[in-house]
Amino acid sequence: METPEEKLTHPNLKAQVDGPWFLGPATFMKVPALSEPAELDQWKPDVAVVGAPWDDSTTYRPGARFGPRAVRTANYQPPTWHLDLEVAPFDVLRVVDYGDAVCNPGLPEQAHEAIRHRVHEVASRRIVPLVIGGDHSITFPSATAVADAYGRGRVGMVHFDAHADTGDAGWGGFLLSHATPMRRLIESGAIPGHNFVQVGLRGYWPGPETFAWMGEQRMRWHLMGELLDRGVELVVAKAIEEALDGPEFIYLSVDIDVLDPGFAPGTGTPEPGGMQPADLLRAIRNIALQTTLVGMDVVEVSPPYDQAEVTAQNANRCMLEAISALAKKRGRVATP
Repeated sequence: METPEEKLTHPNLKAQVDGPWFLGPATFMKVPALSEPAELDQWKPDVAVVGAPWDDSTTYRPGARFGPRAVRTANYQPPTWHLDLEVAPFDVLRVVDYGDAVCNPGLPEQAHEAIRHRVHEVASRRIVPLVIGGDHSITFPSATAVADAYGRGRVGMVHFDAHADTGDAGWGGFLLSHATPMRRLIESGAIPGHNFVQVGLRGYWPGPETFAWMGEQRMRWHLMGELLDRGVELVVAKAIEEALDGPEFIYLSVDIDVLDPGFAPGTGTPEPGGMQPADLLRAIRNIALQTTLVGMDVVEVSPPYDQAEVTAQNANRCMLEAISALAKKRGRVATP
């Protein structure tokens, strides 16, 4: 087995990395691809990208199963230097692409277990998993894996979304719908309800009964109107405080439909009146800078409905902001 240094200097890989950004393997930002736990042990990366190509849990427009591939390749500018943070993120951190969980269509329980298992292989080694969905149901297995790795009750959630995703069940009583993952996380005990904070909610769902349940769980939420009235920075600071009211670590979940559809047309459930990319990217950066981020997902990118890769590029940049912030605060990533 090649060492990390040998693999990085392999002539073929080096030519691909040094060449045009559209050349070479379709890994996230062209980082090295790993596939086995033994390779994680050998490489000891700081961050591992994991794909969760599952969208059989959608209730509206499908296509998010193609999200991981689209998001991985939706950037043609090498991320050599972050202008605001003044850091070269990929020089500071070792980032790898750990491939996709095997999600066979029509098998939701098996797909979720594959996602949970693959994310756990990363998180249990104190490597930060950055998971690309897939519909939002994948947050249930992904965040569960992270909570199990760090200890239930020790991980709080900050969740950016137009929708609460706290439904009791989808159509026909389907418990693993993309409208239900946050309820499943709380009911299972993976994430405490009073440390589950949602940002950007708007529109016409869910109704009073669901919000009553959320209140019973002591969840906290910040509607889009609050972001407009008080400002994104103040609301995000409050969300961090609420999520860390007890826990030590943060899991960050970003549904791309938190953005206004003008910035994210390629998604399954677009909701007008959302955030702007600049505000979301700064929010992600501040969360990663100010907390101990131990896991993150970006979900609901549906390439068939995208135009000019706008949605995929914004999702790609969400992940880059988190990586850059982690690089800026190198040495404060969670330890056992």
